[in-house]
Amino acid sequence: MNAAAPASGERFSFVQRVRFADLDALGHVNNVEFLRFVETARIAYVRSLMPDYTPLLDQGFSFILAESQISYRSPAFLDEDLRTTIHAAQVRRSSVLVAFEMRVEGDGRLVAEGHNVVVGYDFSEARPRPLPDDLRARLTAQDVG
Repeated sequence: MNAAAPASGERFSFVQRVRFADLDALGHVNNVEFLRFVETARIAYVRSLMPDYTPLLDQGFSFILAESQISYRSPAFLDEDLRTTIHAAQVRRSSVLVAFEMRVEGDGRLVAEGHNVVVGYDFSEARPRPLPDDLRARLTAQDVG
């Protein structure tokens, strides 16, 4: 797995290799595994914007997944490297619509695309929380559009 820090004008991307455990009985990536690939890439994306972000620790601010939409375009197979490209398509007060597309490295075949909505959340208060101003500025400057 590796993350590609975006150069100016580029979007964040993250590459993951398809493992045997990701496959279904038909020999291609199981539909539910695509969500794991997206989640792993999305966490790496957030950490590229907030290097101290640790999703497992209560830091007063975290994200919860509120919505996930995925369109499957073609199958992915064992040992293929999947590059998930991510960007903030819409930044709101307490949430971000994170759009993604997943392509096979090498031939560029589109295997999936969609979006997630993640909501800023304070677990100690058990309620949504507005995005920190510095994160909102980074998301807006880097990605929206």
